[in-house]
Amino acid sequence: MSSEAHGSTPAGIDPRGPRFGATITNVLSVIIFFLALDEGAANQNAAYLLLVFAAALFAVGAFFGPGAHPYSWLYKKLVRPRLSAPNELEDPRPPQFAQAVGLFVAVVGIVLQVVGVRYGVAIAAAALFAATTLQAYFAYCLGCQIYLALKRAGIIRAS
Repeated sequence: MSSEAHGSTPAGIDPRGPRFGATITNVLSVIIFFLALDEGAANQNAAYLLLVFAAALFAVGAFFGPGAHPYSWLYKKLVRPRLSAPNELEDPRPPQFAQAVGLFVAVVGIVLQVVGVRYGVAIAAAALFAATTLQAYFAYCLGCQIYLALKRAGIIRAS
């Protein structure tokens, strides 16, 4: 049973891990954006499929937590061994919520594409780009800030 089920705070995570994942997603979102703007059907389809792939990655992080995300595995195996210990650990719940926000944005883009909105995928990719730029390069997690605001407002109840 998880520590959260007992009412305690879950084990902390290295805050550099989510930043690493945001950097990868940032690059992916740029690729999706430019493919989605191209008039060619092949590029439109590629953008759509990459957004579906991004949504699947967000789903893993949203449902199973940041530690289960494939980018977390890459960080732990390739990057973390080359770094010193983090100064502090962070609560994994805000980054997990941020993954849910990313999933929501990606799903909106997918739905917009399915219903025929011409730039739906590009709009979703632009939103993902903006959020991941803040996280990757400025250590400002927009989804985490939304989580904390909802927690302060009493909408999210977490120990």
